[in-house]
Amino acid sequence: MNIFRILGDVSHLLAIIILLLKIVKSKSCAGISGKSQILFALVFTTRYLDLFTNFISVYNTVMKVIFLICAYITVYMIYVKFRKTFDSENDSFRLEFLLVPVTGLSFLENHSFTPLEILWTFSIYLESVAILPQLFMISKTGEAETITTHYLFFLGLYRALYIANWVWRYHTENFYDQIAVVSGVVQTIFYCDFFYLYVTKVLKGKKLSLPMPV
Repeated sequence: MNIFRILGDVSHLLAIIILLLKIVKSKSCAGISGKSQILFALVFTTRYLDLFTNFISVYNTVMKVIFLICAYITVYMIYVKFRKTFDSENDSFRLEFLLVPVTGLSFLENHSFTPLEILWTFSIYLESVAILPQLFMISKTGEAETITTHYLFFLGLYRALYIANWVWRYHTENFYDQIAVVSGVVQTIFYCDFFYLYVTKVLKGKKLSLPMPV
């Protein structure tokens, strides 16, 4: 394990904590896409099924459990505890547009045609596009709360750090996972426009807005 992997995990965890604190403190999930959170919960569930079959390290196990618990707590808060504050009208991205192609691709392009491997591959592909409902929601409403943009920033930073992790592993271990790398790059590309707006607007105290969808 290298520093980029650890920093990536910390950034990912920090993003989730920021989101949960935002919901708890404001007692509202306004501006948060429940559909994106469902997709992330599905990502963690299908990826971490190896918790029951493969022990790597205490760190690895603890992080997996934390991500799973946090994902389902977030979904619970959005759809149960604070459902009256949930903006279902603007959280209107059609999930089948992501789930159908991701499912098909995971069967066609994987490392081995076994249930756990296909589900792992599915989680990698799905994670690369899971943020789209959130970005779509922001573009539909025209703006995002500052705390939500901080969440998105650290989520994007997590992916950028993981790209650095893959580069490091390639040079030090000669390890290269094409599925993970390509999916990670695709996911990071989705954040590029957001990163620019975050630096030029949010860090200067302005509200973030995205172009309205055509």
